[in-house]
Amino acid sequence: MSQPAQAVARPNVRVVLFGLMIAMMLAMLDNMIVSTALPRIVFEFGGADHFTWVVTAYVLGTTVSTPIWGKLGDLYGRKAVFLTSVVIFLVGSALCGMSGSSLLGGVNDGMIELIAFRAVQGLGAGGLMVGVMAIIGDLVPPRERGRYQGMIAAIMAVAMVAGPLVGGFITDHLSWRWAFYVNLPLGGVALLVLATTMHLPKYRTEHKIDWLGAALLSVGITAIVLVTTWGGNEYDWVSPQILGLAALAAVTLAAFGLVERRAPEPILPLGLFANRNFALISVIGFLLGFAMFGSMNFLPLYQQTVQGASATNSGLLLLPLMFGMLVVSLVVGRVITKTGRYRAFPIVGGVVMAAGMGLLTLLDLGTSKVESSLYMIVLGVGMGFLMQTTMLIAQNSVEQKDLGAASGAATFFRSIGGSFGVALFGAIFANRLADSAAGPAFAGGQGGEGGAMDLEKLKQLTGPMRELVLGTLSDAISHVFFWAVFITVAVPVLAWFIKEVPLRSSNDARPAATPEGEAEAALGKAPVA
Repeated sequence: MSQPAQAVARPNVRVVLFGLMIAMMLAMLDNMIVSTALPRIVFEFGGADHFTWVVTAYVLGTTVSTPIWGKLGDLYGRKAVFLTSVVIFLVGSALCGMSGSSLLGGVNDGMIELIAFRAVQGLGAGGLMVGVMAIIGDLVPPRERGRYQGMIAAIMAVAMVAGPLVGGFITDHLSWRWAFYVNLPLGGVALLVLATTMHLPKYRTEHKIDWLGAALLSVGITAIVLVTTWGGNEYDWVSPQILGLAALAAVTLAAFGLVERRAPEPILPLGLFANRNFALISVIGFLLGFAMFGSMNFLPLYQQTVQGASATNSGLLLLPLMFGMLVVSLVVGRVITKTGRYRAFPIVGGVVMAAGMGLLTLLDLGTSKVESSLYMIVLGVGMGFLMQTTMLIAQNSVEQKDLGAASGAATFFRSIGGSFGVALFGAIFANRLADSAAGPAFAGGQGGEGGAMDLEKLKQLTGPMRELVLGTLSDAISHVFFWAVFITVAVPVLAWFIKEVPLRSSNDARPAATPEGEAEAALGKAPVA
């Protein structure tokens, strides 16, 4: 029966992939588009002291919900859960666009409304990101999965560059509200395509939601994200607020571990970490997010200040990095599909990424755009070896029934790593500036609004003072990459201990599959009654 099923599956995978790529594009684009529109939003609503929450609420909603969405897909079927997350994302987008308008009764504090609706949007986005990966895992056998996940990595690379460009165009030529409304037609197309063409296997699983585990995990993650967001910005690192949040995170996550050991259907099955490959790739994902997201925030800063690029052009200047990542992701995906071998890629990727970080330590006042572009290509190539290979290894390390939980965990660790990276590298950057001869020029702090506004004064500086300030900035940025090298070199070391488990050529070895699920393995074929 499995052979005819695979014969029918191929055309449907291509159609479904189109809808999945749109959904992933929405989740990746949104934060970057909104970041560009933030100054206009603050101008209209005021509330400059709360504007960072427009981004934080989205990140918080996404990070907290990711492992929960993954487990819900395992319990209730990925199609219904994924389409629900798309609807929540689109509803959140519409509400964000209507924030503070007469359509919602003309509430005075539009900024508070926007922050609340961004959290709703983030909840949906968490389901989009983990759902795409898990659905590909259901549709495509592990042996062939690399090719499709490489395409998703390419979409992520495109979104990173397109986000600032689209956001800049919308902000300049349309209302900032269209930064949210633009999601509606694209999301509508994805919803229609997926609802009508996506038919996934069904499994017989006990429907017992681990509500206590979900609550504890949500509180713990929220506390961690707030520590990394507020620490050194809103509050001092040793303030009662930050220390209290850190203690709350430690207590709730410890309690979460105890609850998960006894739960019949744990939100995050701790047994997954008994698998060496899964445990290693989770740590690698954390370090990848730590080094990549933490340090990459400083490339646009370098381009806009030291190299004098505009906000829009700085997005274009990231093209070399994204080009390296895109090309290598596609090539690696095809090689894995052809050979079935993958162990070498995270090792090579870690080495190349560390080399890219090392080259970026050379950034200084005299570095040309050509030189910085070459450095970014090397970094992008390293990322291309790693981005989707880590997800593939995580999925191949678990049984099919735990695919959603594994995908959610892999995405979660990368996101949490990014949060820690942004916080730590931001502190390193700020301390380096404060200790420099030009420290007084940056009075008001870095990472908050004060620091950002002080950087605008660079345009008014001339002569030796301008050279001193720009030299200090480039030194602080290169110092961030110096520390990123130490994080990145751990990736190939850990990857060396990954055991190459053969990739299955089919998804037939699925535990507890129902007869309906086996018959419906022919994707595009209606379930058999």
